[in-house]
Amino acid sequence: MQKLPQSVDFALKETSPNIGAGSVTGNKLSCTYDLVEQMQYLYVRVVKARDLPPKDVTGSCDPYVEVKLGNYKGVTKHFEKKSNPEWNQVFAFSKDRIQASVLEVFVKDKDVVLDDLIGWMMFDLNEVPKRVPPDSPLAPQWYRLEDRKGGKIKSGELMLAVWMGTQADEAFPDAWHSDAASVGPDGVNNIRSKVYLSPKLWYVRVNVIEAQDLVPSDKSRFPEVFVKGTLGNQALRTRTSQIKTINPMWDDDLIFVAAEPFDEPLILTVEDRLGPNKEEVLGKCVIPLQLVQRRLDHKPVNTRWFNLEKHVVLDGELKKETKFSSRIHVRICLDGGYHVLDESTHYSSDLRPTAKQLWRPSIGILELGVLSAVGLMPMKTKDGRGTTDAYCVAKYGQKWVRTRTIVDSFTPRWNEQYTWEVFDPCTVITVGVFDNGHLHGGGGGKDSRIGKVRIRLSTLETDRVYTHSYPLLVLHPSGVKKTGEVQLAVRFTCSSRVNMLHMYSHPLLPKMHYIQPLSVMQLDSLRHQAMQIVSMRLSRAEPPLRKEVVEYMLDVDLHKWSMRRSKANFFRIMGVLSGLIAVGKWFDQICNWKNPLTTILIHLLFIILVLYPELILPTVFLYLFVIGLWNFRWRPRHPPHMDTRLSHADAAHPDELDEEFDTFPTSRPSDIVRMRYDRLRSIAGRVQTVVGDLATQGERFQSLLSWRDPRATTLFVTFCLIAAIVLYVTPFQVVGLLIGIYVLRHPRFRHKLPSVPLNFFRRLPARSDSML
Repeated sequence: MQKLPQSVDFALKETSPNIGAGSVTGNKLSCTYDLVEQMQYLYVRVVKARDLPPKDVTGSCDPYVEVKLGNYKGVTKHFEKKSNPEWNQVFAFSKDRIQASVLEVFVKDKDVVLDDLIGWMMFDLNEVPKRVPPDSPLAPQWYRLEDRKGGKIKSGELMLAVWMGTQADEAFPDAWHSDAASVGPDGVNNIRSKVYLSPKLWYVRVNVIEAQDLVPSDKSRFPEVFVKGTLGNQALRTRTSQIKTINPMWDDDLIFVAAEPFDEPLILTVEDRLGPNKEEVLGKCVIPLQLVQRRLDHKPVNTRWFNLEKHVVLDGELKKETKFSSRIHVRICLDGGYHVLDESTHYSSDLRPTAKQLWRPSIGILELGVLSAVGLMPMKTKDGRGTTDAYCVAKYGQKWVRTRTIVDSFTPRWNEQYTWEVFDPCTVITVGVFDNGHLHGGGGGKDSRIGKVRIRLSTLETDRVYTHSYPLLVLHPSGVKKTGEVQLAVRFTCSSRVNMLHMYSHPLLPKMHYIQPLSVMQLDSLRHQAMQIVSMRLSRAEPPLRKEVVEYMLDVDLHKWSMRRSKANFFRIMGVLSGLIAVGKWFDQICNWKNPLTTILIHLLFIILVLYPELILPTVFLYLFVIGLWNFRWRPRHPPHMDTRLSHADAAHPDELDEEFDTFPTSRPSDIVRMRYDRLRSIAGRVQTVVGDLATQGERFQSLLSWRDPRATTLFVTFCLIAAIVLYVTPFQVVGLLIGIYVLRHPRFRHKLPSVPLNFFRRLPARSDSML
């Protein structure tokens, strides 16, 4: 069970970036931006122009502005026939890449062959003012345009502002960046940094009670009626009513996931099963969720009757029947007391209930600085060479953040900082790195995954800045690969230590999960639906957070079968049990007098505890306290990260990985599927044997008093009577002392045959004889 240490290439590395947090002098960044390195930018805000002179034959102009700094050139959009255009566009030039001493701004007239110059101006970079938030934005000014010879033109002015700032500037997220100069106008939106919010999710509970006055088409048979509920892509149905009349009853619960704003109504359809795959619709009602009552606790809401509409086809058209109406009796509510799970419970980032009235106050602040990445692998080919356009996505609670895309770089530097409120310390933040596949306006590509990092907040010390370089590991059918490293700075600040410690006494999920618990099957199905809703809503944002990105961050495929993951979980269980196994081996050495001095000391301790039993519990807790203090010296100083050995990724067989990446249902040839099926049967056979052995031991315990073996039960009952009489007349301390001395007896008084109780137990009957 001894595991080798993880290779250095896949290990976590502590770094020392030049950030403001923890430094004595600090830097010029605002105190709220101290987890990232300072990056200087030259900002140019082009606001508008007025009184531009006409250039065309028609007496008008089609103006646009070109901002040029050395080899970098940014261009605004152009306006058709407009002499007073407004752009309000910001250009950001990285100071590290500035190769000129002057900034040139041109106003040009868009033309078919060659664009005409309307006017231009020039700024000396040494004269540009500096601005650091929280200073107010620099006010733009009007500048007279000059002609090519340097003289002022008759009419035409441009309003703009030029300043030196950092990435903390408010203009930074929406600015055009010089390091993305190769991106066309269609792809600019896809490279900007944005903050997204997950939609507010609700559980919709529909309790279908009964229906009345149904009108089946065939009145000569007993109807087999059920109710089908539909909400968007979700469809659930009740069981078939046992009361086979026109007034059936069910009392079944259907639970859906809905997201605000409620775009789609709930549709309840009452259907009669006429035969296999053949149903007749007896009525339908449409219920808008905006009108549904919201529930915060377990108290039942009022029931309601809804009319069932029936549609018939007349002359090829669907028309509503307006005769006598059937009715359905239901109880519908939006359950706000639950937390709608949209990620795995093993690493949830949010455990609050849906209803905001039930939220507890926050216990602290989580700050994340996304600094940079190094050693990224080429993710695609462009112009015959490998390239990567990397961006980061971080998810905690309902807030998702996306950094800007650094174009064509294997060592991108983002230096962006984000903040979240923390309501529970036992939560996980997930940071993923992706390659942007939509820079040139194409909609067909996908954003490739580069790697992912998870950090559990409860493993962090409060008010300490963690700066580490995390390995980015991705599992491929060919094996685990390191695709680079991402450098992060993390700080968890606690606003109330007492409230945070008090959180450890609260249940993990809201109380409704325990008062009216949902089944495991329901939770899995609802989690899958919630993931689909979140990915669909975020993919409709601008720029979209694409479906493949959201699914990778939420681990949509975690529930699928994986031989590698099964082995890893088995070794995790063995790792947990290894402590008990070690204690058993140590006790066996004590009993066999491997170290006589230790055995004598254990004898003395045992005699003291037997004579003074009130010392047993204090001794146990004192021992645990001492062990905890002893382990404090070797406590983990770094946050946990992806472990290839724990995941069994470095020793997985290629065929096991190919099976893990197979689609569902399978797309592999029949001979490979047959081989995998046979392998699974052999493994399941071993599991079946172990489960059978456990059942056998349990049935032997049951047979002690069942008289299945009359002689064995007679012996056991007689022994119980004698033991009861002896224990009534003998002090318990004497009995405990005798048993302990017998167990710890010297090997000279032992023999290698099994003990009498064990022999008796193994001879007891089990029900395995009755198995076919």
